[in-house]
Amino acid sequence: MESIEQRLQTIEERNKRVELDKAWETSWTRRLLLSLFTYLAVSLYFWAMGISRPWLNAIVPAVGFMISTLTMPFFKKLWLRRQGGLK
Repeated sequence: MESIEQRLQTIEERNKRVELDKAWETSWTRRLLLSLFTYLAVSLYFWAMGISRPWLNAIVPAVGFMISTLTMPFFKKLWLRRQGGLK
């Protein structure tokens, strides 16, 4: 049987991993990388389709994605309030 100290250490390590994952999910680094990858993917897609000025036109979806990631916490709080999870 595992000792209480070992179990506690396991729980603390898991909690640290969960906190780091949560920090990554809300980090600016993640948001900027996702926006950059969205921009590059859409640019290449537009270029392959022969759309004029693909590098300029791809800015719109990338900015839209960034705006959605910035507003999601606000809407999450509203949703949680409606569910009775926050005051």
